[in-house]
This record gives sequence, C-alpha cells and structure tokens, in this order.
Amino acid sequence: MMKLLEDGFPLADLSIERIARSARVGKAAIYRRWSDKEDLFVDVMRAAEPAKPELPGTSMRDDLVVLLESLRQRSLVRGSSAILHNAHAQMRSSPKIWAAYHSGVITPGRDLGLEILRRGRVNGELRTDVDLELAIDMFVSPVLIRAFVLHDPDLPDGLAEQIVETALHGLRPVSPPSA
Repeated sequence: MMKLLEDGFPLADLSIERIARSARVGKAAIYRRWSDKEDLFVDVMRAAEPAKPELPGTSMRDDLVVLLESLRQRSLVRGSSAILHNAHAQMRSSPKIWAAYHSGVITPGRDLGLEILRRGRVNGELRTDVDLELAIDMFVSPVLIRAFVLHDPDLPDGLAEQIVETALHGLRPVSPPSA
C-alpha cells in the first residue's frame, strides 16, 4: 500500500484486491491483520512517521530549532510527503482516518512543542503572558505552509533557525532572564 500511496493513488481508488496484488499476497493475508483498507491506511500513516527528534535540552531556542528541523526534514522526504498529501485528502472524507492521524501524529508532535514552550516559560526564556497554543502554531505553520500549501520544493537549510529567531524576537521577555 505504501508504494501505491507514494505513487499518488487515492485511497478511494484502492481495493483490498489491488493492495494485495501489489504486495504479492492474498487478500486473506490482509484481512487477517486489518478489517478494512482504512485500518491499513492508518497503520501505513503511522509507519511513515519518523521517530520524535532527540532534543538537546540546552534551551527553548535550541529545542525549537531541532523540532522544526525535524519537521523540515520530514517534509523533504518525497515518499513521506506524498503519503501525507494523500492522507490529508483522505481525512476530509474519513473521520476515522482523521481521528487516527490526529491522535497518532498531530497531538504527540504538538504536545512536544508545547512542552518545549512550557519549559521555556519556567526558565524565563518566554514571557509568561504568551498563549502557548498560538505560539506553537506560529513556529510550526511556516514549515507546513511551505511544504503542503505552497509545495516549496526545497525548504532551504537554515529555515528552522530563521523561523525560531524571527518568532522569538517578538516573544522573548523585554529584559534577559537573570542568571
């Protein structure tokens, strides 16, 4: 199924028979593990997700750069991008797929970003009045817009750092935290 999705076949056009033929297995082998193609699609989406990035933990800024660089790198991977584009198209018509993607991909990534911002707030690297939900959207959105809305083909090196520096310039406390 992964190859078919990478090639741009919409889930609606894929039958279990076609998926089985592509995988060179019988339909029964597929049905033993998945009840339908949507369940299989959800597993494919989960498998396409890279591991969470290892954060340096040295500062909010450094952790945000690593988080965004991980998102940028993921967006550059052709197969992953094709699958994500396909997934987003399928989610519009399938609440089951949307719920699985949201709980398995969006929520954990968002939670990691929010944790970075919370630590930054505690460490005095972020103003206490900043809306963390809005702030994480401000950091992540430029990469997502370029990758999935504008289809920017290369997402340049240094983009993660540029986004973080630009956003933090307006979110940092007026005076630096005391050591």
